[in-house]
Amino acid sequence: MSYKTIVVHLDTSPNAHPRLEIGLRLAKQFGAHLTGAFAVFSPDPRSLYVMAGTAEYYRQHEETRAERRAALERLFHAELRRADVPGEWVAIDEPASLAVPRAGRCADLIVAGQDNPEDPESYVGDFFPENLILSCGRPVLLVPYASNERSTGGRVLVAWDGSREATRAVHDALPFMRMASSTTILTVNGVHEFERARIPGADMATVLARHGVQVEIVDIETGPGGSVGEVLLSQVADSGADLLVMGAYGHARWRELVMGGATRTILRSMTVPVLMSH
Repeated sequence: MSYKTIVVHLDTSPNAHPRLEIGLRLAKQFGAHLTGAFAVFSPDPRSLYVMAGTAEYYRQHEETRAERRAALERLFHAELRRADVPGEWVAIDEPASLAVPRAGRCADLIVAGQDNPEDPESYVGDFFPENLILSCGRPVLLVPYASNERSTGGRVLVAWDGSREATRAVHDALPFMRMASSTTILTVNGVHEFERARIPGADMATVLARHGVQVEIVDIETGPGGSVGEVLLSQVADSGADLLVMGAYGHARWRELVMGGATRTILRSMTVPVLMSH
């Protein structure tokens, strides 16, 4: 397996440029076709007209967005030529929460962005990353809005708990791990162990070895109430990993949103790109 079709979600936010850069780099690395899927959040202008003075604001806002979209499209095609990567630009006039999962179902990998609460232009829908991961059926590489990483996938950290979601994520990340200089399987024990009979990290390491991936196994014990998400963030920082691989929403999504959970912690506080599968 390799990534031969990559879809990168683009919008009018400043974070679209780092996503495009990563998408281009991965398409070059894996010999893939890159689709730039441009989709944004567009409020119904009729809902704004009922508010005095908003009509002119909406018109100016749409003009600014159109200029940014045109500039980004020119950049996309110029970067494709520079990198000698095959690809296409697709502008979709429907909500990104519908458009991106649909485009991604015809891809091997989707590149999207972490929510940035400080940037209104990055808003494309409520819980966009979560819904994309749960609905697209493909691995999603989420790029943090505050990251300055110049590489992705050279040093891979795998969060392993033996779940179905983690299994999907490990196999979806095989193209990265085959090319990585190091891969570490991290298991975090002592938290909710009663919920499933865990499959040891060594068993998954044996499977990966048959794919030519040599891994290190790290097992961390936490006490009652320990946060798996916080452990993962600490291990990313301590190990120098530039890609975190994990399954998303091992519990019911409503439970994680209400009570927390590793997925929610990582989505909120990621510091390196994260490949998530469900």
